[in-house]
Amino acid sequence: MKMIEDIRSVFKRDPAARNVFEIITCYSGVQAVIIYRFTHLLWRYKLYWLARFISTLARWITGIEIHPGAVIGRRFFIDHGMGVVIGETAEIGDDCMMYHGVTLGGTSWDKVKRHPTLKDGVIIGAGAKILGPITLGKNVRVGSNSVVVRSIDDNCTVVGIPGRILKKKVSDDDQFDSYAASTSSSANDPTVQAVNSIIERLADLDEQIANLSGVSEEAREDLKEIENK
Repeated sequence: MKMIEDIRSVFKRDPAARNVFEIITCYSGVQAVIIYRFTHLLWRYKLYWLARFISTLARWITGIEIHPGAVIGRRFFIDHGMGVVIGETAEIGDDCMMYHGVTLGGTSWDKVKRHPTLKDGVIIGAGAKILGPITLGKNVRVGSNSVVVRSIDDNCTVVGIPGRILKKKVSDDDQFDSYAASTSSSANDPTVQAVNSIIERLADLDEQIANLSGVSEEAREDLKEIENK
């Protein structure tokens, strides 16, 4: 059963989780997902108003808004959760995880597919915004406060506004920072490397100019001595 799997997945993703009772009663992300499972069932049976009404109550209680029309896979976990918004046509695969402040938002008022699709194993950091009918491939990781507006291939790490690919391979050993890109990760950012290279080059040019200035002063003094003679 999906609800049981959702609860069990918390133990693997949150070291603070101690027992099932605590998870059910104290984890707003789990509560929101459990209620979503029920409202999605109502939605499938075309009980639209009832599904939306219960979903609204869940938002008041948990601070998390999941549209009952969204399609969410197994073992889905929202950590902390406050401020998460998941739109009507969003699709989320198995074993996905997101943190507080995440938005899976639409970019159209038309009644079409307008929200993102997340493949299996996607992790989205706190405050990130994924906008439009784009697709994040398997095991994609999105850094904190990033804004992603284009599709991302499998096994990539994305950071920044707009989101850019920081790393094209994600290993199981990589630790994910839900709040910001770590210092070690930033060191691999090609943009950061390019800026650092420019700064180093400017420093070299400053030194060369200073040396040339010294040579120029010596030349002037020599010229004055010649003129005096």
